[in-house]
Amino acid sequence: MRTTQFLTTAALLALGACAPGISVRTALSPDASLHGLRTFRVLPTPKPKIVGAVSSTNDPMLVNSISNRALRNDLVQEFAGLGYVASDSNPDFCVAYYASTNQKLDVTYWDYGYAWQPRWWSGWGRRWGRGWGGDWGMQSAPTVTQYTEGTVIVDVFDPKTKDLLWRGQGVTAVSDNEQQYEQDLKKAVEAIVDKFPAAANKVALTQ
Repeated sequence: MRTTQFLTTAALLALGACAPGISVRTALSPDASLHGLRTFRVLPTPKPKIVGAVSSTNDPMLVNSISNRALRNDLVQEFAGLGYVASDSNPDFCVAYYASTNQKLDVTYWDYGYAWQPRWWSGWGRRWGRGWGGDWGMQSAPTVTQYTEGTVIVDVFDPKTKDLLWRGQGVTAVSDNEQQYEQDLKKAVEAIVDKFPAAANKVALTQ
């Protein structure tokens, strides 16, 4: 399927630095046509499927209901800010989203008066392939700091054909405080939607 090829073609991935501390990757389907899109709908987060006593991995990311509503509202505001109009009736495109948090370790090696920090992150998550990382040089004893990493995935797809048009993923350190956590997710959403191709044509969309 074209969608499967789109998701697995590394040449379509772009890694960029956005807001400080937020890493964003995006992928645009070569078959996608974003011209003429005016209305959109942000879908609710799908409920997890339970297989026995274990949650299915069909849904890559989940958040609690309060943060879920906040995240959904953030997406509506960001796409509306690009000039699109939210509509539950026959939208031109739909937006699906997922979010999760994972405990991470930040390892700093001190050598010759400077710090080198190797970082690993999960790329598209376990379902979308392996990340990358590395090691080199001579290091002394490392300083290890534990922190919480949040991941937000935003999918834009055609509601008629169900073809995935665009995907954006943001990864950032998040707070364990719920209010601050929602603000961290909001910044991640802003950084992701800012990479949506139509963002560069914001003025034209509003005319």
